[in-house]
Amino acid sequence: MAIDPSKLLAGIPMGLRDEILSEYRGLATAYIEGKWKYASLDAGRFCEVAYTIANGALSGSFPPTASKPPRFPDACKALVDKPPAPVGDHSLRLLIPRVLVGMYDVRNSRNVGHVGGDVVANHMDATLVFSNARWILAEFVRVFHATTTTEAQNAVEALVQRRVPIIWEWEGRKRVLDPAMSAANKALLLLHSEPSWVQIKTLNDWAKYSNASMFRRTVLAPLADAMLIELDEARDAAHISPLGIKKVETELIKSA
Repeated sequence: MAIDPSKLLAGIPMGLRDEILSEYRGLATAYIEGKWKYASLDAGRFCEVAYTIANGALSGSFPPTASKPPRFPDACKALVDKPPAPVGDHSLRLLIPRVLVGMYDVRNSRNVGHVGGDVVANHMDATLVFSNARWILAEFVRVFHATTTTEAQNAVEALVQRRVPIIWEWEGRKRVLDPAMSAANKALLLLHSEPSWVQIKTLNDWAKYSNASMFRRTVLAPLADAMLIELDEARDAAHISPLGIKKVETELIKSA
């Protein structure tokens, strides 16, 4: 059963839950929009909130809101000496703290959080911190919901939608605001804007394609053959692939 994104981390105090989700959304949005420096910068605050959650879970008592511990790397390393947690012990005491230290170091030493760093923030750094933040949040979901890694990752992916100015969204519907664009490119843009699978019937409606069977055969099938999307016959749904994402972000959005 899918996890309702609005109920993620319900076992954590509201203040901390709202903070970690807000920081993740900010980081993810900056990354998706290509603002590499801001994506890396936001990682520092995300790390501090994530540390507070891990420490609270291991200590058996959560503070109402997050705070920055003194000597962040040492504080993370000290979590290994906490008493065993009833759930998620290995992840909370060892894996997450180690990842947090690396993320925090990127923020502090790669010309992101301070003037005079030796390396300018770039796509590589932002990809590292965003991927790590996504993994950490999925681990929290997995631990606190006692669910599978796949279900936790899908729930985290559903938190953030890719925003593209050319797509108009209202009342659950979407339209591509370029009547001259090909149906295939419209389908790619629409799938790119969704973090999970989209029902083909819904996609056909969003693309305003008049013939549903032709849409499937002449638009979606060639995209799937080119590995730009994946089609799931059992779900009757489509999902954009990494190749499709690259095409949208390097070609379609730039020209929109």
